[in-house]
Amino acid sequence: MGSIVSAIGNGINAIIGAIAGIIMTIISVIVTIIVTIIDVILDIICCNFCISGRRSSRRTGTHRYNFGGGGRSAAY
Repeated sequence: MGSIVSAIGNGINAIIGAIAGIIMTIISVIVTIIVTIIDVILDIICCNFCISGRRSSRRTGTHRYNFGGGGRSAAY
């Protein structure tokens, strides 16, 4: 009788383990998708602000060297 109960317990344990594995896989996929979406959004925001910031500083640097006086030319 004890071996029958043990076999039933092992079967239930295997079923619960399989269900837990499936749930963990689903959660992992959802978290990966969310992280990827946030990463793409941050890349877009960073590219828009960082590149525009570099362009404006590059532009002011060019004006400063071209119109700065003292006969200095722009160094590119």
